Order: sequence, then structure tokens, then C-alpha cells
Amino acid sequence: ARLLKRQGLSVQTFGYYSIWQNPEQHCAALTAAAEDFFRRHQKPLHFVGHSLGGLVLRRFAAARPDLVRGRIVTLGTPHRGSRTAETIRHRRLGMPLLGGAYREMLDGNLPPLPEGVMLGSIAGNAPMGVGRLFGLHGENDGTVLLAETRCGGMADHIVLPVTHTGMLNDGETAYQTAFFLRQGSFERGQKAV
Repeated sequence: ARLLKRQGLSVQTFGYYSIWQNPEQHCAALTAAAEDFFRRHQKPLHFVGHSLGGLVLRRFAAARPDLVRGRIVTLGTPHRGSRTAETIRHRRLGMPLLGGAYREMLDGNLPPLPEGVMLGSIAGNAPMGVGRLFGLHGENDGTVLLAETRCGGMADHIVLPVTHTGMLNDGETAYQTAFFLRQGSFERGQKAV
């Protein structure tokens, strides 16, 4: 949020309990927040979600496409399911680490992106993180495989040299996020200053 504010965006944060609540509860809370925003403001509302937050946004967009009156950017989101989460689940560590997030989200069991919803996905390819502990192989950000960050119907996809957690504090990630929210695509060719 801090870096997006530096990009000139007005930012509100939305929190949810990833382990203690289920996807339906996340979507209901996000629906209430979006409806409240539209009661107070007559302008587009864009959404940005990191990792599991991007999956919450996918489910929200499928359930309430009428409330997606802007664009969505997901950061390190495993749209096709998470091999790391699958490994954690198979080692019987799932409930304490993943809660109810595995089923219907991290397992890749997501509804398709509705037509007309513009989603841009940012992936990282600096492989340092929890995935190394669980034998994650292939190009990844340390937690999520690059191939897992794509979804059908997305408007654009870009890969940056960042880790899964590091993208939250990365200036280039914030720049590309703001660029997509404004333009509907990521900027290519020159590096942001």
C-alpha cells in the first residue's frame, strides 16, 4: 500500500483471516467493502492482491463481476493451484499452515475469470523462500511456480526478478502494478526509475 501511494494512487487496505475463515466468508466481506465504497464514491475501484489474496479476488470477481468496476492485479498468485501448498498438505501440515485455504483455492479449483474483467498477473523468478524446503522445482519466486501464475482470460502477465515476499517491497512491482491499473497492460522495454 505504501509503495502504491508513492505511485500516486489512493489506497485502502482490506484484511481477511486466511486460516480461520473460508473463501465464502472472504468474498462476503469483500463484497460488503466494495458496496460500501460505491455508496460513498462514484469512481472505479481497482483491486490488488498478493498470493492467496489474488485467489480471493478471483473468487470475488466470479461471484460479483458487477462490483469489479476497475482492474485487478495479482502478485505471485498461484492461479493454477500451488505445488508448495499441495506438498504441505501431503505432509499433513496443511491445517496448521493453510487452514481452509487449500480446498477451493490453493488446489486450483477456481471459477473462470468472468468475461470483461481485466486481470494482470505479476510473477517473480527469484527462487528464495519456503518452496526450497519443500523441493519446489522449475522457475519460481521461492514459493509459487511461474507457470502457476497464469490464468485463462487474463489481460497481461509479466515476470520480475523478485521473490514471493520481496515483491511486496519492490519499487518495480509497485510501478508495474500502478501502470496496469491505469493502462490495462504492463510496461515493457524500459525499467522504471
